Amino acid sequence: MASKQLVNSLAKLGLPRQNWVSPLASVRHSSCRGDIEKVTHTGQVFDKEDYRNARFVNAKRYVNENWGIKLIEEVPPKECTERVVFCDGGDGPLGHPKVYINLDKPGNHICGYCGLRFVKKDDHHH
Repeated sequence: MASKQLVNSLAKLGLPRQNWVSPLASVRHSSCRGDIEKVTHTGQVFDKEDYRNARFVNAKRYVNENWGIKLIEEVPPKECTERVVFCDGGDGPLGHPKVYINLDKPGNHICGYCGLRFVKKDDHHH
């Protein structure tokens, strides 16, 4: 329906039919904005000529800058004295299945569900 209205409007302007495409082509190339070129948290970015950019011709593309993995990285690792700890992701329905994490090796150990990090505190027994 909208395309029929567009054709009728172009016909009323008195343009020859071969010139009808030029106004439409300029709209397609106007999608070279910076918001279209932003990369999402999944790594999704479209080429400038990709047909999927058509949905952003009349609208701005919003990309959330607060990626979940960035927010989790801001949480410091939990220092533990035990060799094996568990992570359940939080209280009740907000959590995930209980996972046991072995902390024998040095360094951070990450929960596979929520990304929280655990580290074994060095306790030297001499």
